[in-house]
Amino acid sequence: MQLKVQGASMAHSEENGYLGNVVFAVEGHGEPYEVTLQSDTGDDWNYSLHFLDTPGTEEEILAVEEWLEADDDAFDELLYAAEQALEE
Repeated sequence: MQLKVQGASMAHSEENGYLGNVVFAVEGHGEPYEVTLQSDTGDDWNYSLHFLDTPGTEEEILAVEEWLEADDDAFDELLYAAEQALEE
């Protein structure tokens, strides 16, 4: 799978830690996705994946979920985009 980041944001606060969002498209999928990233310390990340606006197919989102779980490079690309947004 290939992903293309379309936008990213990240904020940090003492009480909530790091909270970021990345909007991205996956080659061959009909709808864009948004992943929400959260970490208390910036080391161990939780995430939630959903369609950005219009729901796509369950098969597509499950495939992306499995891909992000299995491919550290893909997850790291999304995390990097959010971290870069924090530095701006």
